[in-house]
Amino acid sequence: MPAPTAIVSEEVTVKQLNRADELAQVLSAIGGRAIDYLRAADVPGSHIGGGIPPEILRSQIESELELPEYGTGQEGLLRAVDTVLGNSIVTWHEGFMDKLYASTNSAGVAADLVLSMLNTNGYVYTVAPALTLVEKKTSKEYANLFGFKSRWAGGITLPGGSASNAHSIIVARSTLFPDTRENGNGSYKFVVFTSVHGHYSVEKAAISAGLGSSAVVTVPVDSDMRMRTDKLEQLILEAQEAGKTPLYVNATAGTTVYGSYDPFVEISAIAKKYRLWMHVDGSWGGNVVFSERLRVQKLNGVELADSVTANPHKMLGVPLTCSFLLAPDARVFRRASSLRAPYLFHDEDQNEVRQDFDLGDFTMGCGRRADALKLFLGWKWFGRAGYGERVELAFDTTAYFANKISSRKGFYLLSSNPPPCLQTCFYYSPRDEPLQNEAEYNTRCTRAIAKALHQSGRFLVDYAPPAEGDSVGKGEFFRAVVNAPSTTRMTVDELVDAIERLAAAMVETGVL
Repeated sequence: MPAPTAIVSEEVTVKQLNRADELAQVLSAIGGRAIDYLRAADVPGSHIGGGIPPEILRSQIESELELPEYGTGQEGLLRAVDTVLGNSIVTWHEGFMDKLYASTNSAGVAADLVLSMLNTNGYVYTVAPALTLVEKKTSKEYANLFGFKSRWAGGITLPGGSASNAHSIIVARSTLFPDTRENGNGSYKFVVFTSVHGHYSVEKAAISAGLGSSAVVTVPVDSDMRMRTDKLEQLILEAQEAGKTPLYVNATAGTTVYGSYDPFVEISAIAKKYRLWMHVDGSWGGNVVFSERLRVQKLNGVELADSVTANPHKMLGVPLTCSFLLAPDARVFRRASSLRAPYLFHDEDQNEVRQDFDLGDFTMGCGRRADALKLFLGWKWFGRAGYGERVELAFDTTAYFANKISSRKGFYLLSSNPPPCLQTCFYYSPRDEPLQNEAEYNTRCTRAIAKALHQSGRFLVDYAPPAEGDSVGKGEFFRAVVNAPSTTRMTVDELVDAIERLAAAMVETGVL
């Protein structure tokens, strides 16, 4: 087929540039589909989506995956949108209890729409004036909630919690050992410490920073799955005796599997004693900071940290991705990575106040989506108190969940009661004993029930193996996450009943 001939005329050019009408048509069509999609998710008994093996799904939608030589316009776009919507997991569904995030909300959708409409880069003030001020203000208010109260308190956004954690190691190294900015690690044999339950991004960050994965030393946990500070100090001393340089300790606010909060006050004292940078990975559990009650219970001492990662896209319903790296003095981010490239940063007087508004100079990257707007608009809509109520509701529902299964035959609660964060870890066995000594049986039972739950179309629930050094877990167990406000007590009741019903059916058919 020959390529279409380009016709240039004043009439056609004007028609092609009538972008507002074209966008209005697309938004109207997409908006209608989005509302239908959400309305369907709210219907009792609706399907959560997914559950089709990749090779089968690929064969079913193969024609829509093809990229054409010549464009198909709005018709092709809408057909592709329908394909994606019809073959995706519905995170707005009440039964989505699989990951540490869920659906967004009206404010979130509006924020993403505004950012796509502006399509600007948040690296220099010149091209993102209002968005720069939004990020500066939001990160400062956010930092204040964590107890960072100085004039320079604040932070920056990065594309996800792993990126924030990784950048914190770079900042720590450049701040504590300024010569590494030019000379790299050199003869230093840096060591990074994190609990055995710390997020894998810490090890990946060590690899990307040139420290190597062997530079990460994992610290044992106590019976509450919190870092043992006696072991931390012992490991620091052992590293020093081996001629290594302890650099950084990662404390966690809400570990990925069990949701535990490390003892920040004690960790801070050790970090200061040995001149380590103390970072708190609050990607998951940090947003209890919006609840005055939970902040006191969970985050005592977080204000002693040198930096904190916090992800509003977890727990607050802000759209993915939205991650902040916060500090008592946000200027450390610029000092760690600034190069003042003259082809980007045109501040002629080079004064510190003016430099403070070119946020691209605060990171190791350049292109930056202005993700702070997502939290900013959500904060406008709900307020601090509204976010606090959301978090408290989720914790109350999690406590209800733990109480329910702890008193139910066949269930074995691995989490404390109530759990430390919003995930509830447990086994279920259709046998008489709630917990078998056979790890293989527990794993087989957990996987089979999780798969049946998803195939039923009502729930998507994750599972995990015991972490290194765990004495409570034998085989893989369920890890169900409460995502307020979609996860309700009725959702929990239905999930428990579904587990029992599906397991009983598998016993009858010999699957279990």
